[in-house]
Amino acid sequence: MCQHEIASNGWTSVPVDAGVIFGDRPFINEPENLSISEVSFPSDDPIVTKTFDYAKRVLHPAAFNHSMRVYYYGMVIAKQQFPEKAATLSPVTWALTCLLHDLGTAEENLTATRMSFDLYGGIKALQVLKEFGSTIDQAEAAAEAIIRHQDLGVDGTITFIGQLIQLATIYDNTGAHPHVQDIGKMIHGTIRAQINEAYPRQQWCSVFADTVRKEISIKPWCHSTHIVNFDKVIEANTLMKEWE
Repeated sequence: MCQHEIASNGWTSVPVDAGVIFGDRPFINEPENLSISEVSFPSDDPIVTKTFDYAKRVLHPAAFNHSMRVYYYGMVIAKQQFPEKAATLSPVTWALTCLLHDLGTAEENLTATRMSFDLYGGIKALQVLKEFGSTIDQAEAAAEAIIRHQDLGVDGTITFIGQLIQLATIYDNTGAHPHVQDIGKMIHGTIRAQINEAYPRQQWCSVFADTVRKEISIKPWCHSTHIVNFDKVIEANTLMKEWE
């Protein structure tokens, strides 16, 4: 594995505890006003194009829009809070991770296995990305991040792209983080509004809370139970309430 792949595919090791990274503040650098037009999406990449079309076909429409919002939130967080890592992170690898991170929630996948949706989704994403032409390293980086994207904890380390997908998904899903105070302040309100307007929520909090409840009802052992009262926390998302 070359050093370039480690950086570009987000393998750099960081603490799994986001509180260690941010301390007692919701950001390292004061978030600046930014336009969504300043954050590019790698739509010209053929693997991204295939993955985009696939995700749009298999995911619930609200889950697809959530995946796109996560892409933009993550890019903003990376650029403003981790500029050195953002300079080397591949937007393609990040886009593939975001597009497929909830693949396990697709109707055809949620009931196809006894595995937790995030774990099965990561395995499925690995297969899909290899079929679409990703390098093994890129596909594995995305798969590991997807498998661990609900693995909020305080001990050990995680890949940078894994930490980034945790931050971006929880920002959109709950607007609160168990180890980062006032996470809503991590992103400037202007671009938060632009992202929600570009990719409407379509009552995402209700849709995802129902999905979590459905998974727990048929798989009471699932990893979603790791986040205590997850469905209720999702429905209590005040940060995104005005766009729901």
